[in-house]
Amino acid sequence: VEEMGYLTPVHSPESATTDEVDKLRAMAADVGYPLVIKSCRGGRGRGSRVVDSPDSLIEMAQSAAREAKRIYGDDRLYLERAMSPSHYVVVQILGDDQGNIIHLGEREGSVLLHNQKMIEESPAPCLNDEQRARLWTTAVDIAQKINYQGAGGMEFLVDEAGNFYFTEMKTRIQIEHAVSGMVSGVNIVQEQIRLAAGEPLSISQDELELRGWAIHCRINAEDPWRNFMPSPGKLINFRLPGGPGVRVDTYGYVGCNIPLRYDSLLANLTVWAEDRPAAVRRMRRALQDFKIVGVQTNLPMQQQMVVEPSFVEGEYDTNFMRRMEFAAPELDELRRRDLAIAAAVAFAARSHLSTPVVPDRVTSGWHRSSRRLPV
Repeated sequence: VEEMGYLTPVHSPESATTDEVDKLRAMAADVGYPLVIKSCRGGRGRGSRVVDSPDSLIEMAQSAAREAKRIYGDDRLYLERAMSPSHYVVVQILGDDQGNIIHLGEREGSVLLHNQKMIEESPAPCLNDEQRARLWTTAVDIAQKINYQGAGGMEFLVDEAGNFYFTEMKTRIQIEHAVSGMVSGVNIVQEQIRLAAGEPLSISQDELELRGWAIHCRINAEDPWRNFMPSPGKLINFRLPGGPGVRVDTYGYVGCNIPLRYDSLLANLTVWAEDRPAAVRRMRRALQDFKIVGVQTNLPMQQQMVVEPSFVEGEYDTNFMRRMEFAAPELDELRRRDLAIAAAVAFAARSHLSTPVVPDRVTSGWHRSSRRLPV
C-alpha cells in the first residue's frame, strides 16, 4: 500500500489557499483513485474517508480533518490507495525491553462498519498456511526493526491473490485482544503490565501453541434501523450469555445509564471452540441468549450477520457489509405474548381510572348525615 506522507488539509473553503488545494489534488492524483484519507493519529478508524473520484476529494478531506481534530487533537492526514475487495488482517505482537518479540497469530476483521470492526476472528479464514507463516514473519520483522516494546497490532490488507500490504501499527491493546488471548492462551492485558514493568516475556515463540478458533462481536448501543443513531438510556434488562468458551467484557448492568457522548460500545462478546464451525454455532447461541432491554443495540444485526452464508463459509471480504440487507427484527412468540399482556393490563388500568365513581346514596356517609338534618 503506497503512503504519501503527511499533509495538512484545508478546513473550510473560506480558509483554503490555492496552493493547499493544488497540493492535495496532486498528491491524490499520484496515489490514484479510489483512495483512502486517514488520520495520522487514528489510522483506519475515526478521521478516515474513502474517496472514489476527484470531485469529492476536498469535501472528504475537510470532513476527515474536522473529525480527526475533534477526536485526536491533530488534523494531519495521509493518503493511501484503496484496495477493494480486500481482507483486513491484524497480527498480535508482544515485545519486551530485552529485544524478544513474539506473535500470537493473526485476526481477520473484514466485517467493517464506519471503519469499525463489527466481527473479528482468529485464525483468518482468508489465509492458507503458507500465507499465514509469511505474514507472521513479516510482522515480527517490522517490530524488530523498530525495537518495539509492549503489546501491539501489525495491520495489513490482503488482496484476493493473497498478497499482503502493511498499512499501520496500533501501538496498544486493541478491543479485540480477547480473540488472540483465547487462541494463544496468553493473558495479553496481564502480559502488557509485566512488560511495562520491565519484565521479560513469560513465554517464547517455540513454547506458544495456537489452538482452536475464536470469534468476537462488537455490541454497540445504537439503532441500526435509524442510521445507527446513538441510543442512550437506562438498561432495564441486561442478561449476559454464558457457558463454556463464552466471554463478555462490558460495563453494563441493570439500571446502568448509557451516555449520549463517548463511544457507543456497550459490550464485547467473544467465544472459543475447537474449530470454526463450532465457534460460529457458539456465537449464534450466545447472541440469541444476550438480552438487552432499555436501549436499542446492533444485537439483531449481529444475529443476522453470523447466519449469512458467506460468513458461515468464511468467504467474505471488506465489502461484506455493503452486500448485506438487514431486516428489522421480528418479535418472537414469547415477546409478542408479553407485549399483549402488558397492553391489556395498561388498557384495563386506564379504563378503571377514567370511569367516574358514583357514591352509593344508601350506604354513603353523605346520605346518613343528611337524614339527621331538621325537616
